[in-house]
Amino acid sequence: MRTESTHSPMDRRSAVKTMAAAAAACAIPQTQSHATEASAMQVIDTHQHLWDIEKFTLPWLPKDGPLAKSYGLADYRKATEGLNVVKTVYMEVDVAESQQLAEAELVSGYCSDPATGMVGAVISGRPASPGFGEYVGKVRKLKGIRGIRQVLHVPATPSGFCLEKAFIEGIRLLGSKGLSYDLCVKHTELPNVAKLVAACPDTRFILDHCGNPDLKDASQDPWKKNLELVAKQPNVVVKVSGFLASAPGFGQWKLDQVAPIINHTIDTFGPDRAMFAGDWPVVLLGATYGQWLGTVREVVRERPAADQKKLFHDNAVRVYRLG
Repeated sequence: MRTESTHSPMDRRSAVKTMAAAAAACAIPQTQSHATEASAMQVIDTHQHLWDIEKFTLPWLPKDGPLAKSYGLADYRKATEGLNVVKTVYMEVDVAESQQLAEAELVSGYCSDPATGMVGAVISGRPASPGFGEYVGKVRKLKGIRGIRQVLHVPATPSGFCLEKAFIEGIRLLGSKGLSYDLCVKHTELPNVAKLVAACPDTRFILDHCGNPDLKDASQDPWKKNLELVAKQPNVVVKVSGFLASAPGFGQWKLDQVAPIINHTIDTFGPDRAMFAGDWPVVLLGATYGQWLGTVREVVRERPAADQKKLFHDNAVRVYRLG
């Protein structure tokens, strides 16, 4: 999930109607040969959200709209059917802090079951909290746990929070324990992120959602400049994902609007430091899973096949240590 979404979701009934109406409009043109070639390429989804609102409290979750219900493995399989998504990495869903360990234990169980397809997990944590070291000591023993994330663009988190001493110490601890840190921030915070990454050279960082550009912005130049600052640091990679949730509504975006964002992200970080991610079900605020994956495939189809394989599969194996 992206607690990162600050957009007011549509009510569920109108959302379903809008999704159906917009599906054709968002269809991505491909020749048959290109479509067949692309669909044959295996995909590791590095950003899979699941949540059960009967078991967990998600304070950020809206009361209505397409996200206001439980999403489980069966729902994910249906959403990705026929798309050749072969493995997944779970991404924390910002449960209530008291439930973080329970979430970690649940997804570790999924990682222990080959039938789920889940081979790694990034779980919730609070690097600046006094008990963070003890928490890390517990979760790093669980099967499949690869890293930690704390969404940093919520109202309660001030600008520059990631540069506070306690936070930096917590992030350095992750690196010393062999765990990574996923970054989820507003693009205006990327200059601070660049400083954080530089201050923690022994920790691997993953920047979620292309650094969160906003499709409603008149110009993407500030985002481009800030993204380039982060990419200068060698210990950070990026996920091509997520920003469709910033569209005014489902299907209210165009290929020629998102292609420059995808291309700039990949070109800025290079083919060895970019990974595809689905961001399901939050992606439903802007598109279906198939539309998002099809869009990325279309945008990158002229790139070398080896680079496409890195984007959709190989980089995920290396970055998240999937073996």
